[in-house]
Amino acid sequence: MRDYIRKRVVDVSLYIVKTKATVRQAATVFGVSKSTIHKDVTERLPRINRELAEQVKQVLEVNKSERHIRGGEATKRKYSVKGATRAS
Repeated sequence: MRDYIRKRVVDVSLYIVKTKATVRQAATVFGVSKSTIHKDVTERLPRINRELAEQVKQVLEVNKSERHIRGGEATKRKYSVKGATRAS
């Protein structure tokens, strides 16, 4: 594995653990695709650092269990903004 990839994998993983970021948020911060982040933390990271991989996995499992809530909140915000402009 190339050094820059190894460094990105570790940096992304530490960021996710520190900030409890979603895959999408990490992808935005690091300027790569969600697929790249997912591959980094599920395939590459366990070969580099098993302990860190387990920590990242726990954060991503929590995020996955809460995603329906975030999606509902986003929809609520979307329609509350549209409703406010209609009423005006």
